[in-house]
Amino acid sequence: MRLFPWRKKPKFFTDEESHLIVNAIQHAEKRTSGEVRVFVESKCSWVDAIDRAKEIFFNLKMDQTEYRNASLVYIAIKDRQLAVFGDQGIHEKVGNAYWEKVVSEMLQSFNKNNYAKGIAECVIQIGEALTTHFPYDKGTDKNELPDEIVFGR
Repeated sequence: MRLFPWRKKPKFFTDEESHLIVNAIQHAEKRTSGEVRVFVESKCSWVDAIDRAKEIFFNLKMDQTEYRNASLVYIAIKDRQLAVFGDQGIHEKVGNAYWEKVVSEMLQSFNKNNYAKGIAECVIQIGEALTTHFPYDKGTDKNELPDEIVFGR
């Protein structure tokens, strides 16, 4: 039962678009021990989206993966802000230039109003980097974080 039934959770994506993003997360994680999450909200409560992404990253306990190789794709739809934040393990492997490139490519899709496609492509790119630096190990790998999209306000 919802406490305030008249307050609807914002619907950012169609079911098909949500499915596209979740499938991208699952595909990206199949060949790596790394983790990718997507967080979407209406407005960014911070001036800098990377600061907000970092706050969410730690609130979701994404820094607790075994190899510190989780990445968060953060989007504030109405404020038109986004950021990608990678934990220490993956950041040390790819560096700032990689994250900037991924964000730039996601923005190209966003500029064409292809939000779900841009997010899915970004997730796939991150998955490729994770696969390169943290390949899947059948004997030890487990899905450490949920694959669904996390929605804020």
